[in-house]
Amino acid sequence: MSTKLVAWNQSTDCCLWHGVSCNNNGQVIGLDISSEAVFDGLQNSSGLFGLRYLRRLNLAFNRFNNIQIPNVIYNLVNLTYLNLSNAGFVGQIPIGVSNMTRLVTMDLSTQFLGIQQLKLENPNLTTLVQNLKDLQGLYLDGVNISAPGNEWCRALSPSLPNLSKLSLSRCHLSGPIDSSFSQLHLLSVLHLDNNDLSTTIPEFFANFTRLTSLSLSSCSLQGFFPDKIFQVPTLQNLDLSNNELLNGNLPQFPQRGSFRRIILSYTNFSGPIPDSIGKLVMLSSIDLSLCNFSGQLPSTMTYLTELIYLDLSFNNLTGFVPLFNMSQKLTYIDLSNNGLTGSLSSRHFEGLNDLVFMNLGYNSLSGNIPSVLFVLPSLQKLRLSNNQFGGRVNESSTTPFSQLDTLDLSSNLLEGPIPEFFFELRKLNVLLLSSNFFNGTLKMANIHNLQNLTRLELGHNRLSINTSNSSSSSYSFQQLTRLNLASCNLQSFPDLSSQSKMSFLDLSDNQINGEIPNWIWKVGRGSLVHLNLSHNLLRDLQTPYKISSILILDIHSNQLQGDLPIPPPSAIYIDYSGNKFNSSIPVDIGKSVLSSCFFSLSNNNLRGAIPESICNASYLQVLDLSNNFLSGTIPNCLLSINSQTLGVLNLGRNILSSTIPNSFSPSCCLRTLDLSKNNLSGQIPGSLAKCKLLEVLNIGNNNIGDKFPCLLKNSSNLRVLVLRSNKFHGDIRCPPVANNSWRNLQIIDIASNNFSGNLYPKCFLSWRGMMLGNDAELDHNHLRFDFLNLNNFYYQDTVTATIKGLELEFVKILSVLTVLDFSSNNFQGKIPDTVGNLSSLYSLNFSKNALTDQIPKSIGYLTQLGSLDLSNNQLTGGIPEELTSLTFISFLNLSSNMLFGKIPLGRQFHTSSEVSYEGNTGLCGFPLERKCEGVSLPSPEDMNNVKTDINWNYVCAALGYSVGLGMTVWLNFLFVW
Repeated sequence: MSTKLVAWNQSTDCCLWHGVSCNNNGQVIGLDISSEAVFDGLQNSSGLFGLRYLRRLNLAFNRFNNIQIPNVIYNLVNLTYLNLSNAGFVGQIPIGVSNMTRLVTMDLSTQFLGIQQLKLENPNLTTLVQNLKDLQGLYLDGVNISAPGNEWCRALSPSLPNLSKLSLSRCHLSGPIDSSFSQLHLLSVLHLDNNDLSTTIPEFFANFTRLTSLSLSSCSLQGFFPDKIFQVPTLQNLDLSNNELLNGNLPQFPQRGSFRRIILSYTNFSGPIPDSIGKLVMLSSIDLSLCNFSGQLPSTMTYLTELIYLDLSFNNLTGFVPLFNMSQKLTYIDLSNNGLTGSLSSRHFEGLNDLVFMNLGYNSLSGNIPSVLFVLPSLQKLRLSNNQFGGRVNESSTTPFSQLDTLDLSSNLLEGPIPEFFFELRKLNVLLLSSNFFNGTLKMANIHNLQNLTRLELGHNRLSINTSNSSSSSYSFQQLTRLNLASCNLQSFPDLSSQSKMSFLDLSDNQINGEIPNWIWKVGRGSLVHLNLSHNLLRDLQTPYKISSILILDIHSNQLQGDLPIPPPSAIYIDYSGNKFNSSIPVDIGKSVLSSCFFSLSNNNLRGAIPESICNASYLQVLDLSNNFLSGTIPNCLLSINSQTLGVLNLGRNILSSTIPNSFSPSCCLRTLDLSKNNLSGQIPGSLAKCKLLEVLNIGNNNIGDKFPCLLKNSSNLRVLVLRSNKFHGDIRCPPVANNSWRNLQIIDIASNNFSGNLYPKCFLSWRGMMLGNDAELDHNHLRFDFLNLNNFYYQDTVTATIKGLELEFVKILSVLTVLDFSSNNFQGKIPDTVGNLSSLYSLNFSKNALTDQIPKSIGYLTQLGSLDLSNNQLTGGIPEELTSLTFISFLNLSSNMLFGKIPLGRQFHTSSEVSYEGNTGLCGFPLERKCEGVSLPSPEDMNNVKTDINWNYVCAALGYSVGLGMTVWLNFLFVW
């Protein structure tokens, strides 16, 4: 809205108009109509471009509706200051600007990056600035320059010898930074944020001795940041954030450094925070979050009394939060409130040249104040109040961090009690201490002084917070919007009923029992959008209640019972899992989950059918109804209507019956489908082949009678295939398919079926997810489905597998957990040598089949193997010596075969018990009681394999011809019981 133009009166002298300045001759030399909402009339404004004496023109922050800068602007040849920033100009910057040779400052920048923006093509940057020799300030943020480093650097130097302020953020610049850039030796401000420089920072930046502000955030910087740049004596602002490949350390800072702001967040800076940081007494903001800093917090940070913003979150900082400096060189003296009497003399302060902080307040000292106190070279803060000195003393507050607005130490390794002085920082707006090892007991009343708090997060420490004998009057934080007291040993709800602005409340992982009070739904007076009460001992909801406005509602892992509480239609995340709800799912539940992307009712006692109205939840990405007593059939619409969004469907461990609907859509986005442990029958529907993104398929423990699922042969993302305990039959051969099918497969469990036929060698060659050194993503991450990325929410896949003879449920599937279980089928013939190519395999189970011939020596190559079960077959020959290479193995079962000869000894192999070999009458040696003396070993002829003709017209579903035994990558897989 205009505030200047509306007051212009043509009946008065224009030199009196607001925004207009004139010289002594009445000639207009300055025009400032910035932020006036002007949107038209510029292109035909002969009056404006006829002001030939004009020296300063400011049209910034107007609305010129995507027009080009008029070329006639070159008429204003006397301009020294031109500001057209954020005014709605687009397109090519006109050549006429390069003729304005008297320009000292030019600002054409924009904060808004749309499809249309200002650009420099013809003229390019070189042409634009080649005549502007007097230019000192150049601001082109958001202008599309699109130039490599050698071009844009050489365009600026030596053309602009007087340039001191340069801002080229978001200009599509690339690197490297050319050496010619070093000629800009007068630079004081350099901002190159949000360009893809992909380069190291040159050492010559440290030669810019007038540099006050350096901002290089989000530039894809790499390499090591030069320490010398930190030593530039004039540098006040440094921003290197969001350069995750940029390495560096904080150096020793010089005495009385000029720094005001240091931002290194989301870089790879590491090492300790040096004690010398305490010398930067002018620091107001420091952000070292999401780095790799370690060691203890230096006690000298307490000298940073001008600090307003401190964020050290997500590092590896350890130890206690310091308050006092105990170094040998005395820099901190606090003798306040000690009953000191008498007078002070100069000798009391001899040798204190390093003293930065002194507090002698609240004593009974008298006399004159020694003048030496005022010439101590390092002294920054002096407090002598409440004594009996003569005269007056100008003092400033000496409370550490007394100016702090934001203090974030979350997600570190800090320990000990929370320092009490934190709760004396009356200006504190944000206090984040969660996810550390702070301990002790804290009363909510201790926080009462922090009346300006908007965010308080103390969760996930070792704290105990006492809320007893308190009422809502104890929590008069009327500005509080976020409160996190997770894992704080709370026994009851703190009374937050008077909180009028709270939008985020996390009381999870405590010991709160009883009812959920009905006032909690009114916290924030309708502004509460995130409520987490999970992992408590809650049993019921106080009535009457009305859940409204909440977006994220998490009450899982309690003891809640009865009917399901109806979530509000606004909720996007609903987790009721792990309770004792025993009703049926409401028929019209679809009305309440219309906006939901996550809905979990798993691990309850719910009964009845799955209502078809749930298909109305068209935004669902995760639906988990597992481990209940749901019956009936799977709604057809569940697999078709939601196909474009649904990534996880888990209906396992219910009593669902009939067949799997053949209604998967061509746009199927499923990553996880778990229908295990139901009463499903029939066959795998052919439309499942449309789910190209499928990673986890678990239909185990049903009554499905089908052949091997060759229809999934093109599911290259498949990682987990579980068919166990069904009625599958036939062999596992499929028609030839493209190379590397199922290349990411890491778990295949087809145990307890009626599969038969031979194990074909090429079946094992393309399962590259079970090989070290393969092209699959083998790391120590877990299989999971990410959603609501801004909130870091994800769904954790689970699977049950038989390992070490035990059926174990893995609630987190490591991407390095590799399992092959073909047990309890009717496979026959020999075990192929190619099984030895599965070099990352952790569990191998061929037990309870009709396999013959010898144990392949190649199994000895499986150095990651922890569990091997070949029992209950018809294997013959001796146990290969190569199996002694299995140093990681902790479970071995070769029982009930026809093995003979001496049991090999060596490494961990000999730790197996006698049970591992029973039922093999020809075996001898430790740990069996049967000695090998006098026992004849089999002849070489006896050891020869029985040759079998193989029809290569068919190969297994995972056929692949690229095979390599990569042993260069060693994955240390930890099996957690």
